Amino acid sequence: MATLKDVAKETGLTVSTVSRVLNNRGYISEATRENVYRAMKKLNYQPNEVARSLSKKSTNTIGVIVPHIGHPYFAELISNIESAAYKSKYKILLFNSKEKNEKEIEYIEMCKSNRVAGVILCSGRVGVNEFTELNVPLITIERYLDQGTAAVECDNLQGGKLAAQHLISCGCRHLLHFSGVTDEEMPADERAIGFKVECDQKGISNIEIKTSELQYNTLEYHDFIEHTLRECPDTDGIFASSDLIAAQLLQVCAKMNIKVPEQMKIVGFDDVNIASLTTPRITTIHQPIKEMAEMAISLLICASEGKLVASRTTLPVTLIKRESTC
Repeated sequence: MATLKDVAKETGLTVSTVSRVLNNRGYISEATRENVYRAMKKLNYQPNEVARSLSKKSTNTIGVIVPHIGHPYFAELISNIESAAYKSKYKILLFNSKEKNEKEIEYIEMCKSNRVAGVILCSGRVGVNEFTELNVPLITIERYLDQGTAAVECDNLQGGKLAAQHLISCGCRHLLHFSGVTDEEMPADERAIGFKVECDQKGISNIEIKTSELQYNTLEYHDFIEHTLRECPDTDGIFASSDLIAAQLLQVCAKMNIKVPEQMKIVGFDDVNIASLTTPRITTIHQPIKEMAEMAISLLICASEGKLVASRTTLPVTLIKRESTC
């Protein structure tokens, strides 16, 4: 079996230089990096991850904790996190908590035992005390924790304003907003604030409809949407807090013979693939998921190297117009 010394001999480099390439430490030219990888492939050299973790007290592995893997937003976020990590020579350990506190605590312990370089947390249920002995960077996405290293968010407030402005410009005068989960605080709640502020300033009727934890966990909103529309028959425009809810709105409107966009205009949020797969396609607020994932990885790596990082980063959103309003 090939050793680190064999790889160094094959490349003509020192063992320490080869080690720096494998551990992604310090500046390494692309030519040197490719030289080492070619030698590893030729010799069929496999790095000993356990030994490496013991020597440097962490691995080139990042723990990622999400509340869903089936939700379109989290599926896209996970994919982009993995791609960004891979480009920086890191791997991810993915944990699907399903918003269960006991699972999240267990996963944090697993991150510790696996000597991860850091943790990216996309769920808000873990208690404050669980992070006191983590001793690695903790990056949150669309969540905020005082004890976290850094938080990455999109401009949720502006997203709510853009949705209201667009619906009002389309002639809507009786608006609904299907918003976040009752009794669960998160940055996404600012979408509802921005939406209401814009509607109130324009004198437009608006109602916020909170969703439930059960609906969020099961991703099922059809009956709730139908009941709400029957309770609010004058509604002519809806802002949904996710494209998943917006897609189910389209289905309920079709069932109730409400024409979109002629009788009802719908704006979603996220701009994941489902928004362009429906008929009509969904007008939505584009959340820069790829850029947020890349930022989270960059902040984690910088923090793990002892560099100072911004505690909170907010990225801009944009309105994407499609057939559900136009």
